[in-house]
Amino acid sequence: MTKRALIVGASGIIGSAAADLLHDEGWMVWGLARKPSRQGSAIPVAADLLEPAGLANALSGLDPSHVFIASWLRQQTEAENIRVNSAMVRNLLDALRPAGSVRHIALVTGLKHYLGPFEAYGEGLPQTPFREEQGRLEVDNFYYAQEDEVFAAAEKDGFNWSIHRPHTVVGKAIGNAMNMGMTLAVYATICKETGRPFHFPGRAAQWDSLTDTTDARLLARHMLWASTTPNTANEDFNVVNGDIFRWSWMWSRIAQWFGIEPMAFDGQVRPLQEQMANDAEIWREIACRHELAEGDLTRLASPWHTDADLGRPIEVVTDMSKSRRLGFLDYQATDDAFFGLFERLRADRIIP
Repeated sequence: MTKRALIVGASGIIGSAAADLLHDEGWMVWGLARKPSRQGSAIPVAADLLEPAGLANALSGLDPSHVFIASWLRQQTEAENIRVNSAMVRNLLDALRPAGSVRHIALVTGLKHYLGPFEAYGEGLPQTPFREEQGRLEVDNFYYAQEDEVFAAAEKDGFNWSIHRPHTVVGKAIGNAMNMGMTLAVYATICKETGRPFHFPGRAAQWDSLTDTTDARLLARHMLWASTTPNTANEDFNVVNGDIFRWSWMWSRIAQWFGIEPMAFDGQVRPLQEQMANDAEIWREIACRHELAEGDLTRLASPWHTDADLGRPIEVVTDMSKSRRLGFLDYQATDDAFFGLFERLRADRIIP
């Protein structure tokens, strides 16, 4: 088989969507994670990217033609983010080098390329919509460090690369640290079950301004396209659904799907970390009553990340012209992306 993919971060939102797509397209797919799922589309490979010896042993005998990197570990400071996450990419590429099989590396980063890291979020903001030619900010950013590791290895080993920068990714993954779609599904379920008001947790800028998101399945298709299309080699790309919306509209759409009343935003910021701080036991009771598959709230919701997205004091809109000009024309309505996720969560007994 000439099409052999190694997906790094295969248990996450992006990695699992990529594994499903590649498997359906007839690829051999290995899925690397510290604790890989044995229920997905990929052949599980258990390894820690921060342990070079064990990683090399786990990858011994594998000869992937394409590698998709969608994994990172959040640290307390950006300096630590850079040290840890660049080492993860470097260790991976070092471990793959002996096989000499890699033809393309696809690295997933994100819009913090333009917005800056959490420590300097939104400082020195480029003009929106974000475009690839805007380049890097003059701040330390672990995304840049990860890119530099890929660029250095590509020059040494002769493979092609692509960089993919999604906005907030909507998709399913249990135990994921950055998961707005599932967080909002759990929050809406708790509001419905308890009668609590369904308050928008963010700022007026997000309620009123235009924004966009990225469906995990569209991102997977974009990664496959960029990895297999000759004129896309060695390019960086923004990746969003193709529509724009305001949360003042989307909040009502989500509330309608769950059959609850959306509360009009009154200007008060109500972070989900505060609203959901004492909800662990409430969720366990809901899960027990409805016989749900996961009763641990922390494995389903990431309030801090949703608060970061919805608490931005700035507009975030992303340009996709570069991909369109080169032939990627896929589109996904964002409300349908949320609804499709909610339906899947219900079918998998994650929400009632």
